[in-house]
Amino acid sequence: MNIIIIDDDKLVAMSLKMIIEANADTKVLACGHSGKEAIDLYEKNKPDILLMDIRMEGMSGLEAGEKIINKYSDAKILFLTTFNDDEYIVKALSIGAKGYIIKQEYESIVPALKAVYEGQTVFGSDVMERIPEMLKKPSKEELDYEKFGLTNQEYEIVRLVAKGLSNKECADELCLSEGTVRNYISTILSKLDLRDRTNLAIFYYKNIG
Repeated sequence: MNIIIIDDDKLVAMSLKMIIEANADTKVLACGHSGKEAIDLYEKNKPDILLMDIRMEGMSGLEAGEKIINKYSDAKILFLTTFNDDEYIVKALSIGAKGYIIKQEYESIVPALKAVYEGQTVFGSDVMERIPEMLKKPSKEELDYEKFGLTNQEYEIVRLVAKGLSNKECADELCLSEGTVRNYISTILSKLDLRDRTNLAIFYYKNIG
């Protein structure tokens, strides 16, 4: 698993490198200290995961992340920050980041990287609890999923994905095969013109849930 670290604090970047490389399965290809370096290093190295701070001088991590994901739709970006702001979290979700964890939770960094590498999205427990409220529309009116062309089965899958369940967990919950759930999700993403599971969760909380 190849990682690039971006943090404007060089000491923090070096500490993260030591923590990550203590795990035999991970290698840090490079460390950068700005949003611009994040873009340059990503294009040069094409890492499995970009581990990036948010607040940096000049271009922020969120701005750099958005540019990278717009150009490389399969980019896996995990934000690691001291800032637990709702605005940052919603923005990270909306651009397609694979995770958002708080720097103080150092013990969770390597497990989070492994989870993102395996295709999961990772958000700290405190963040997960707040996502539904952060994404709720001001209006109290609930929108019917049928308005979006979803069947009842597709709605149930969207609902479970929004709760953070994996394909296997969705399959167990709905008595379907994991392959069937995977096919459903692919169809739903295409139908709603969404990029990935994270965007699907955002769609659910904004429009249905």
